[in-house]
Amino acid sequence: MRDAEVSERLLAWYDAHARVMPWRVAPADRARGVRSDPYRVWLSEVMLQQTTVAAVVAYFNRFVARWPRVQDLAAAADGDVMAEWAGLGYYARARNLLACARAVVREHGGSFPDTVEGLLTLPGVGPYTAAAVAAIAYERPAVVVDGNVERVMARLFAVEEPLPVSKPALVGYAGRLTPVVRPGDYAQAVMDLGATICSPRNPACGICPLIEGCAAQRAGIAAELPRKLAKPEKPERRGRVWIGTHRGQVLVERRQGKGLLGGMLGFVGDGWDGAGGDAPFAAEWSVLGEVKHTFTHFHLYLTVMHAEGPANPERGEFVALNPDDLPTVMRKAYDLASSAKTLR
Repeated sequence: MRDAEVSERLLAWYDAHARVMPWRVAPADRARGVRSDPYRVWLSEVMLQQTTVAAVVAYFNRFVARWPRVQDLAAAADGDVMAEWAGLGYYARARNLLACARAVVREHGGSFPDTVEGLLTLPGVGPYTAAAVAAIAYERPAVVVDGNVERVMARLFAVEEPLPVSKPALVGYAGRLTPVVRPGDYAQAVMDLGATICSPRNPACGICPLIEGCAAQRAGIAAELPRKLAKPEKPERRGRVWIGTHRGQVLVERRQGKGLLGGMLGFVGDGWDGAGGDAPFAAEWSVLGEVKHTFTHFHLYLTVMHAEGPANPERGEFVALNPDDLPTVMRKAYDLASSAKTLR
């Protein structure tokens, strides 16, 4: 199958089967001249890094309802944005989100650059995000490669060399197939194909629009690709958090702007993130139990402690806490304390 025919077939399939997403302009609307909003495209792509569409939709809708333009987000308080991001994970993305929005307003008059090169100058914008925004929002024939695209290319061209070694070859194949006409729709089409048909396990080859050109399907190895090098075992870390209470309020502190959970609200802790420190006040602390949370590079086991405290602790402050403002690992500790009837 010729490269141009692959692109044409994929676009025809996308026109009929494109997923509906709040940040996406449907193919029929795009054909009528509706253009994508670069702000919404960029916001969605940042949110979707390391996260599923299902997990992102509610967050995206809340963000654009509260901050409908990049100017609104740039003017937002850091704590408000971090609170809205709580639970979505990979919190450096939220810090980069604010830095990027402010750079767009400060250095570009509130308009995102319309080229890959220009987008790459923005804080937190890497090659994938730059290519996605350039293609989808500005119709640049940029080569967009995420995990779904890697999988489709590995199967279509039967690339048996494992990732990440095969990444340059897969990017090369993706570039060959990227059309000059409708590159944004094409990029979304490949990602949709990988998410819905050319899935990691049990690909639905029988209904794939590219089955006639798929080398891996002909060889009977589609489900085995892409191969990946074995990942090393994640190390374990252990620590503790102190959940103090005082007259119905809960003790929290805002973490430093950099590092793990940077800028997020959390409980005073020790021994797992290099911060160290002592208990926030002297008391007979009771052990409520342990929670486990997995970060990108390690498994964390946290012992959760509780005590009633004085009005003026040595660390942190007592607040009327909304648990939805907590990052996931701290929410797990909160839920454990709540189930132990210490938070009322």
